[in-house]
Amino acid sequence: MNRFHGIFLANLALICITAVCAAQDSKSEAPKTGDSSTPSNSAPARSTPNQSDASAGHAYSGMYTFLKDGEFVQITVEEEGRVTGFVSRYGEGESDKGAFLDQFFRNGKLEATKLTFVTETVHGVWYEFKGTVQRGEGKNPGDEAYYVLKGTLTQNATDANKKVSSHASEVVFRMFPQEASPAPQARN
Repeated sequence: MNRFHGIFLANLALICITAVCAAQDSKSEAPKTGDSSTPSNSAPARSTPNQSDASAGHAYSGMYTFLKDGEFVQITVEEEGRVTGFVSRYGEGESDKGAFLDQFFRNGKLEATKLTFVTETVHGVWYEFKGTVQRGEGKNPGDEAYYVLKGTLTQNATDANKKVSSHASEVVFRMFPQEASPAPQARN
């Protein structure tokens, strides 16, 4: 029980530190105005394109379909367009046929809606994605395919002789539906 309590407190501290840092970052940015003689409190600060791009980017975070049924790609959009995540897929080689493999991103980036990522190499295979995040056919946020990743996926493979072969294909990965969170209860 003490170990669980310690882990819980460590996670709680990390969440608090993250929230404090985010609050300090938002306070440290001075509002941009056209006239330097205008007091900063005379008009509300408007969001700059970078702020709206960042908030839109966070909405793209989630789980998307991958090449086969049961496979997926998880992306998390972080600050300044940095993208982390991984691909979970079935192995296709002799030694890993049918085994579930996770390939974390070596690097990933989001600029507006342009998304790129490269996975780590696992059993001689790695993936490169270059494309965009687009609105899909889902009607509401949280619906299946509300966002889609559309672009070129290149599968690279190294054989026993260290020869690299690449296969590129056009893909569309659909965002999985997000579970609806319970509605807040009304207070009296």
